[in-house]
Amino acid sequence: MNRRTVIRSAALATVIGLSAASFASAENPVLKIGFVGVTSGPAAAWGISNQRSMETRAAWINETGGVRIGDTTYDVEIVAFDDQKDPKRAIAGMEKMAQEGIHYVVGPNVDDGAAAVRPVAEQQGIIYFPYAFPKSLYQAPASNAVLGMVANYQSGPAIYKYLMENNGVKKVAFVAANESDPLSQRDGGIEAAQALGLEVVSGSVTYQVDTTDFTPVILPVIQARPDLLVLSGVSPANAPQLIRSARELGYEGLISTETAQDAGVLQEGAGELANGFISVGGASTPELASDMMREFVARYTTMFGEYNDESNTKVYALEYILETLKANPAAIGDVEAFKTTMDSFEAPNPYMVGDAKLSYVGATSFGQKRQVSVPLVVNEFRDGAFQTLFVAQVD
Repeated sequence: MNRRTVIRSAALATVIGLSAASFASAENPVLKIGFVGVTSGPAAAWGISNQRSMETRAAWINETGGVRIGDTTYDVEIVAFDDQKDPKRAIAGMEKMAQEGIHYVVGPNVDDGAAAVRPVAEQQGIIYFPYAFPKSLYQAPASNAVLGMVANYQSGPAIYKYLMENNGVKKVAFVAANESDPLSQRDGGIEAAQALGLEVVSGSVTYQVDTTDFTPVILPVIQARPDLLVLSGVSPANAPQLIRSARELGYEGLISTETAQDAGVLQEGAGELANGFISVGGASTPELASDMMREFVARYTTMFGEYNDESNTKVYALEYILETLKANPAAIGDVEAFKTTMDSFEAPNPYMVGDAKLSYVGATSFGQKRQVSVPLVVNEFRDGAFQTLFVAQVD
């Protein structure tokens, strides 16, 4: 055999070897799902919980062979964009998703961002799952946004009613950051409280988000002697500061919020002064959590070294997207098919025990099904951890 033949044979063997290796390690086609939300600044915990939940679940799906939709099995890739709680950056993030051909996006996490991206989503054929409360996002003629959690105007009345019946609350006061999201939540809270017959003794006090001394903010509020102090739309970074100020000024009443919080941040910032603080929690209590939910928590903790209870809710958006696509594979590239499927969609809820179902709700609040069905879990902070206060359901 001459040298040229040897080289040719060696090259052919190499090509065959590479082809075999490529075949053996061939990956599934990739299904990209976007995330546009806040992962930096005072509200970072909200978006970080979203992104980490999605990444944990995607890694788990890919590790176990991918997700089968129709005749194709896909690996799931999460494409994330930090909007820094800036509506302009949220728009840029949604435009990036459109450029990458992504039709399903989780986020944004706040009202301004969710409203700002609506034109891009509708023009580019994107279904998005915001954690924002303006009803106009979910009511006709809007149809591309799906509320990913329980809204404040759904959780607020449930919390107030519970505290009226179980703690004798009669007077309530509201404090909010001077931003559109918290102010909107405050206004909704005041309306709900008054409808239940509560006396609103203070409802106009606001603060700037960069406030470091909350004493002048809180003092006139607690002087009104409320039984319940509501921190409307409070960010995880500001909550412990407000709680600490109220307690150090001698306030002994109840404190609550309709936003989800981070137990670690509360413990670090307020310690035992935060005991009794009431907030909306994750969608699975220990009693409700399935084996799959417990495995999700374990995988999340292994990946990131910690866990945020709010991820019990945030895990759902990706699951809803994938299960709805399974129900109608045509929706992979056609969001109108996705919308049509939502009305009758139902699938087993893998994160809860019993016969719980995944389904879309919201007809009562929005006139159409534009909300994921997750339990309303209300928590009480106690000694560094959340404890379940009560569980309810939203239609």
